[in-house]
Amino acid sequence: MKDRNELHDLVIKNGALVTPQGTVCADLGIVDEKIAAVGLDLKGTREIDASGKFVFPGVVDAHTHMALPVAGTRSSDDFFTGTRAGACGGVTTIVDFTVGSAETTIPEDIESRQQVAKDAVIDYSFHGEVVGWKPGQESEFRDAVNLGVKTFKFYTAYGSSGRRSDSGILYHAFRAIAELGATALVHCEDDDLIASFVDSLTSKERGEMMSLARTRPPECEGAAIEQVAYYADVTGARAHIVHVSSALGLAVVNRAKARGVMLTAETCPQYLLLAKDVYKRKDAHLFSASPALRTEANQQALWKGLREGTLDLVATDHCPFTREQKTWKGSFLDLPYGLPGVETLLPLLYSEGVAKERLEVTDLPLLLSEGPARVNGLYPRKGSLAIGADADIVIFDPDAEWTIHANDLHMHTDFSPYEGMKIQGAVDTTISRGRIVYTDGEFQGEKGWGRFIPSS
Repeated sequence: MKDRNELHDLVIKNGALVTPQGTVCADLGIVDEKIAAVGLDLKGTREIDASGKFVFPGVVDAHTHMALPVAGTRSSDDFFTGTRAGACGGVTTIVDFTVGSAETTIPEDIESRQQVAKDAVIDYSFHGEVVGWKPGQESEFRDAVNLGVKTFKFYTAYGSSGRRSDSGILYHAFRAIAELGATALVHCEDDDLIASFVDSLTSKERGEMMSLARTRPPECEGAAIEQVAYYADVTGARAHIVHVSSALGLAVVNRAKARGVMLTAETCPQYLLLAKDVYKRKDAHLFSASPALRTEANQQALWKGLREGTLDLVATDHCPFTREQKTWKGSFLDLPYGLPGVETLLPLLYSEGVAKERLEVTDLPLLLSEGPARVNGLYPRKGSLAIGADADIVIFDPDAEWTIHANDLHMHTDFSPYEGMKIQGAVDTTISRGRIVYTDGEFQGEKGWGRFIPSS
């Protein structure tokens, strides 16, 4: 590492460096894609003046779905357009998913997904999707870990598509995962309870978007988290609950943590900011996603969960579609589910969290960088401003004011669920492994710059 009198490749000067431990005004020196120095009066071949701005570690969006086959279509962002959008929003690493099937193994899914992801402009890692797995196939987890994947995605819902893992699968898979020191990520909704609600709908109710909320109430989430927490407890597996959406689900997470279960959990901006009233709008079908959107009381509980540490991170579940792909066909059951969000994650959390005093500015690097990096085995290489970490950095202007319009964003979709929302704070510059990939309102990265980052 170079001292302050030597010339760095790039120096970020005079910014307020923000970590979970506090904020300090200092320079940041970069050499060979790594953070090489933190101090005063550093010199660089290239220098950026960050006076009056925050300097955050790059955002790690730990839940994205690029180029995902779903409901007879494919999510509208591929790994190039989706990671380009992420870079423009301060995201420097994504954790996406393999596409599992009963006909392929998890290691095969990882290798094929790496080919799909090769155009990424920022770094990426993977969760291994577990579909069609059976006891006796434990070696798949070990082989996946050897390929750099240590987080495995299970569903307690979507039985009709073959993705659901029943209690026997969860138990035996969790045992295998525990032995490897890996982590089970779980989409927690009770499939049988959902089916019972759907079966009770009238034909009129099947034609209403509000029935999405009726058929996937918080009880579905809470019941499934209880089951997953139990199996994590008795097998000794680490488990991570994705997209917690309700106060009821949050309470289950809190109880499990209190009794010592190795459980972490995330929520998403849509559950913090959007309420189920949107299902009454004329464009309600654009908001199809699962879990369903909740009430404002649930939003308040989730914000509290972030402040108190019950929730460990915020991720987007970025799974975008166009208006055409979400054309209304007469039933909420006949839509692709997912919302865009990778580009707006940091601005929304700053504007609605920090600027509105729901969060401290030091909460952001914990929830958006260090937290997801730790859960996914990427820390301290990712999610940190420490010397030796990858030089993934965001310069953020807290004074900038702007309004979200889908046409101004880089995500490959023609609508935003936050259209018209006024935002306080904006990304000024994004740096990926020492390279400026976004600045002055323009993407400056390169297709294929992103690397696969193995989980450790």
